[in-house]
Amino acid sequence: MYPDLSGKVAVVTGGSKGIGNAIARRLSEEKMSVVINYNHDRCGAEETAESLRKAGGNAVAIRADVGTEKGARALLNAAIEHFDTLDVWINNAGIEKQSPTHKLSLEDWNRIINVNLTGVFLGSRTAIKYFLNQRKKGNIINMSSVHQRIPWPTFAHYAASKGGVRLFSETIALEYAKNGIRVNGIAPGAINTPINAEKFSDPNQKQSTLDLIPIDYIGKPEEVAAVAAWLASGESGYVTGATIFVDGGMSLYPEFEEGQG
Repeated sequence: MYPDLSGKVAVVTGGSKGIGNAIARRLSEEKMSVVINYNHDRCGAEETAESLRKAGGNAVAIRADVGTEKGARALLNAAIEHFDTLDVWINNAGIEKQSPTHKLSLEDWNRIINVNLTGVFLGSRTAIKYFLNQRKKGNIINMSSVHQRIPWPTFAHYAASKGGVRLFSETIALEYAKNGIRVNGIAPGAINTPINAEKFSDPNQKQSTLDLIPIDYIGKPEEVAAVAAWLASGESGYVTGATIFVDGGMSLYPEFEEGQG
């Protein structure tokens, strides 16, 4: 759909499964070369990269901890080594773990913040340095969540990380706009990914989630990937500092949809 993406290079963190995997596949369909990052799921990442190569695309799977400077550098180095350049960096890697806040350990707090927020900082900083050094216009897309806006009790560390991603993204979008570097966010709602598979396999839990979604279905990773492809393309060239909610209306306070209150 976006001819200007053909031949460009993207890094996708957390690309072995779920939303990241769908983004990697969609960008490959747009004829981009893709660095697929993973930390634990080597099989998923390698299988995805192999399937994209068999389909005529260019893809490589790279293990790296996005919450470390070493990991971020490894992903940039992989893009340059395999594909000679970098055009788009997508910070998608994220984790969550439920805990009442009064029982939340510092270890779990730090773990969530490190991957979900520090990882976004390190990936973005790495990409920005490269774009500036090359005097190149670039594109950064940060995966947030509806919980950058909606409070989520017993997930305080997750909500804090996603709120941080929003304001961090807006800040660097303003800081580097004059350099031709665009920065945007995507805020998914309930998406049918492996991390949610167990929850949605329970009819009661699935229905309780559907009750929060005005459009009345669980989203597909491909629907998030479609937004990522648009944000990566020149079609969105006048868009920076924005967050696009891909949530079926979950962030619209559906409990008020009949005029209650």
